[in-house]
Amino acid sequence: PAPLDTSTCVCAYTKLSSSHTVATWRRGTAACERALQHEVGERIHGFTVSQVTDIPELSLTAVKLSHDSTGAKYLHLAREDTNNLFSVQFRTTPLDSTGVPHVLEHTVLCGSQKYPCRDPFFKMLNRSLSTFMNAFTASDYTLYPFSTQNPKDFQNLLSVYLDATFFPCLRELDFWQEGWRLEHENPRDPQTPLTFKGVVFNEMKGAFTDNERIFSQHLQNRLLPDHTYSVISGGHPLCIPDLTWEQLKQFHATHYHPSNARFFTYGNFPLEQHLRQIHEEALSKFEKIKPNTAVPTQKPWDKPREFQITCGPDALAADSSKQTTVGVGFLLPEKGFEDDQIEALLHKIEIQMKHQSVSFGLTLTSYIAPCWNHDGDPVDLLKLGSQVARFRQCLRENPGFLQEKVKQYFKNNPHKLTLSMKPDDKYFEKQTQKETEKLKQKIDSLSPKDKKQIYEKGLELQTQQSKAQDTSCLPALKVSDIEPTIPLTHLEVALAAGETPVQYCAQPTNGVVYFRAFCSLHTLPEELRPYVPLFCSVLTKLGCGLLDYRQQAQQIELKTGGMAASPHVIPDGTHLDVYEQGVLFSSFCLDRNLPDMMHLWSEIFHSPCFEEEEYFRVLVTMCAQELSNGVPDSGHLYAMVRAGRTLTPAGDLQETFSGMDQVKLMKRMVGMSDVRQVLRKLPHITKHVLNRDNMRCSVNATPQQMSLAEKEVEKFVRNVGRSKAEWKPGHLSVVEKPAPSGSSGSTHISGPRVLRKLITDPTFKPHQMKTHFLLPFPVNHVGECVRTAPYTDPDHARCGGGEGPGGRRAAAGLEGEGGLRS
Repeated sequence: PAPLDTSTCVCAYTKLSSSHTVATWRRGTAACERALQHEVGERIHGFTVSQVTDIPELSLTAVKLSHDSTGAKYLHLAREDTNNLFSVQFRTTPLDSTGVPHVLEHTVLCGSQKYPCRDPFFKMLNRSLSTFMNAFTASDYTLYPFSTQNPKDFQNLLSVYLDATFFPCLRELDFWQEGWRLEHENPRDPQTPLTFKGVVFNEMKGAFTDNERIFSQHLQNRLLPDHTYSVISGGHPLCIPDLTWEQLKQFHATHYHPSNARFFTYGNFPLEQHLRQIHEEALSKFEKIKPNTAVPTQKPWDKPREFQITCGPDALAADSSKQTTVGVGFLLPEKGFEDDQIEALLHKIEIQMKHQSVSFGLTLTSYIAPCWNHDGDPVDLLKLGSQVARFRQCLRENPGFLQEKVKQYFKNNPHKLTLSMKPDDKYFEKQTQKETEKLKQKIDSLSPKDKKQIYEKGLELQTQQSKAQDTSCLPALKVSDIEPTIPLTHLEVALAAGETPVQYCAQPTNGVVYFRAFCSLHTLPEELRPYVPLFCSVLTKLGCGLLDYRQQAQQIELKTGGMAASPHVIPDGTHLDVYEQGVLFSSFCLDRNLPDMMHLWSEIFHSPCFEEEEYFRVLVTMCAQELSNGVPDSGHLYAMVRAGRTLTPAGDLQETFSGMDQVKLMKRMVGMSDVRQVLRKLPHITKHVLNRDNMRCSVNATPQQMSLAEKEVEKFVRNVGRSKAEWKPGHLSVVEKPAPSGSSGSTHISGPRVLRKLITDPTFKPHQMKTHFLLPFPVNHVGECVRTAPYTDPDHARCGGGEGPGGRRAAAGLEGEGGLRS
């Protein structure tokens, strides 16, 4: 099995929006046919083709190659998808917890031989049409992917990525900034105390405030203790200061070498151009080496082991004495597994295989990376259809096949770890003490000359950080490189049951039907608003009609790819103080299961169950824990949402639905001795949401499935009841506004106009407010939000846009006691 990627680092170089990126693909296409022309043994720009395989279940053709002079491995997946992707992957297997692969991932992005400016990834954002740019450090590999729909942009980004990974500057000051350094609290005053600083050092301090992260990291380290999985590839804050600049450069020389690299390309751009550029700009300058990065097989234990660890208390949980985490026990089904359970899991595999998105290439490179990293066959991994067929054959030939596997891997397996984790009220205090001792140890070993050098280097780093960067060396697109027009997506609106608008869009969805419905909440009383997120979370989990919650869950797995409801706030594009609020229902299924999926929605809308009090309490606890666990990692998002609360009515509602107010509300619910008072609120919300008044739907399916989709959606809408709630205006006003129609941007909408019920609050007055949440985490998150201009205003682009109604920005740092500040 692939190791846990518990040290994954995601850098903030993403520019991806599914609403603005239009990717297209067609079955039986030129890209696949072109790839099928390659022959085994064919030599192309320093590479030799070793395998050409058609994979019809994913509508793609796989071409495997190897580089003749370095041994670099290459996989190209040809598919008629305009969102082309590149990634280069290195097997990075550290033997200590200094975080060398993580620090290296950061440092290579600080400039290279051809592009010496700092942070070329970030500076490429406004010189590129990239749909994704990023870098990831996993437990045993580092991955650098990007995607774009523009051929010239692909070449530009490929040049930047190749130079960054194979020819980075790796300057000492960059190591100091990105890894760790000793620096005076005031870098300009040598009399102030020395302290630890560094991007990765701070990042990992923040990461280890997350108890789930602590548990999963220990689980991996203890279960696989003999080699690289016994250490923390992202780095432990107490070990990172042991890493030296020389060690970093040596790790790059041995691990970021073509002989240790795996290249991946995906999409409809020609393979030959990629191979030529990669060979000429990078691989032709290297000779083959033996990287010695393979991971030996873990020696099995002869008896189970147990460990207990501690973590910080969850300040957002109701009772710290009830926070013990334990893993893991086994139950062997003596009579075997139910056929429906097996079918549900096989169905899940099939629908995941067919489900596609604009980032399908990124999904594929992430999927194959762990297997390919250990010399597994990535092409065989993609043949999901044949794998499922082999599994079914094993079941037919041996009805006890699964029971035997359970005995082999679970019941009779002595290599079993039982890990328990309990909160310690002094956990963070102890961690701080250890860091203080480490700092003292470092300072005590310094000579006067070392201290003078630290002061001078600190000033030099400050000067470099504030220095304007010359970005003229970076490639950029010209207007002539960009297509003057974009493909139109045709949408057709029809009225179901004579009044409910349904938007139909015919797409090559590979046999999957996508359904969404939006129900307005404009009649919902204000006191029920805070409970909408919980209502959405439990609606599809408590049972419906004649199905209890277990049967409902099994039917959802057996017939759909998932059914979800979520609160939705849509700021108006023309006015900052106007918005639409509602609940978004979404699901998808294989076309053969469309009637079953729509029947499930009918049952949920017509007769949802809110009677399972005990299971409702379990769901409340799970929701609260999930929110609580997300605060350390997503503190910047909470800070941004909070910062926007007093600037627009939509921002205020976002805080209610998904901000710290929601976290605190869920914490209070967990502490209630009687949750029935909360459960009784849900049917009241139902009256305002689950009806066909003020509902609109959308369907994406293949042209062949549209008639069936129209029939099933019509039946669903007719089965949904009318609203039983009355509009009580209060201080809010409702404004009717038609949705866009006709040709606009990349879409053309035909059919009846759709009226939306928008909300405005005449009493709302934007005002400034500063908020600070004091939390027991050694990391601070700061968010700032400025009220600017609505989306359609000419000044919107000049203001930088930002997220939501106005520009927002966030930052994280470590200084004193942690918390959120907005």
